[in-house]
Amino acid sequence: MEIDTTPVWIDSSERLAELCARWRGQNAVALDTEFMRSRTFYPQPALVQVGDGEHCYLIDNLAIDDLQPLRELLLDTSVTKIMHSCSEDLETLERLLGAVPAPIFDTQIAAALTGMKAGLGYAATVSQLLNIELPKSETRSDWLQRPLSEAQKIYAALDVAWLPLVYGVLVKRLRELGRTDWLQEDCAALVTAARNPPPPELYYQKVKGAWRLRGMQLAALQDICAWREREARLQDLPRNHLLKEHVCLNLAQKLPGNTIGLTQAGLEGRALRQLGDTLLQIIDRAAGREDPPPSLPQPLSRSEGEHLKLLRQRVSEIAEEKSLPVEILVRKKELEHLVQSPQPELQGRLRGWREQVIGRALLDTLCAAREDAVK
Repeated sequence: MEIDTTPVWIDSSERLAELCARWRGQNAVALDTEFMRSRTFYPQPALVQVGDGEHCYLIDNLAIDDLQPLRELLLDTSVTKIMHSCSEDLETLERLLGAVPAPIFDTQIAAALTGMKAGLGYAATVSQLLNIELPKSETRSDWLQRPLSEAQKIYAALDVAWLPLVYGVLVKRLRELGRTDWLQEDCAALVTAARNPPPPELYYQKVKGAWRLRGMQLAALQDICAWREREARLQDLPRNHLLKEHVCLNLAQKLPGNTIGLTQAGLEGRALRQLGDTLLQIIDRAAGREDPPPSLPQPLSRSEGEHLKLLRQRVSEIAEEKSLPVEILVRKKELEHLVQSPQPELQGRLRGWREQVIGRALLDTLCAAREDAVK
């Protein structure tokens, strides 16, 4: 297959509609985005790249009035969208088009499922599978500027140029290994996650040190973080630009009732003037809640730490046996959840294809360890 890597610039609704109609007749197309996000909550879509196995197209979403044909292509379930490490791209496309593409084929996940290193970047994947070296010179470009430089256009085109060939290699390997269903399951989970981001009420669980809080303090942290999440989305500001995470934790720990208390918790300057009254109201309401969230998991106890080591050892054994990277099998937090559960059960990813490959072995190992501990 010969691929022309010359960037083809698309900046009219008519040309986009014509191309999307043609692409919908294919089994698969390569897809990528360029965006900016340094000072905003949401990614700012700057460019959409499509590779059809012959040419590389750069779609200027800033210039095109009607992007509906592109949206319809992304939602066409008869066309697989080939992407690499696509979580942020899915978010960007949802922001741009109000749609998350499906089905997708994430070549980073697919590579790991065939035994390659987990988390490989696009350039490394192309190098290892196709023996083609890609430039990295434009990774931090201003993609919202117009016109884009020729170097930017070439870089963006190459991001999709070789994905169809990578896709072909990985599809063959997955079939030979009998792991095509594994890839489909993991990619479907990415789509589901992009369509259903966590509700604001759960963001307090991400705050470092939140496990130290109980009752009213934890309720305050939950309410402060939920407010910050909603407000950051509304104002399109990064969370920490609105209110830093450590200040959220300090406020919940100290539960200040006045401006002096807010200052002692780390709220200063413009943030104090603009947010002080609102935060005092949130803290006051949290103090009256009758339904504080349950306590978060504590750091592992000594026995739990020993059990975690046993589970990690078992994971390593299975990973070697299956020629898979450890990271694709199970995450550290999933193992910690198991060892901290009074009645451990498989949840989330461990209930899919991983249940037979590793999940049941983890439960058996943990059960045996607990039985030995009480003897």
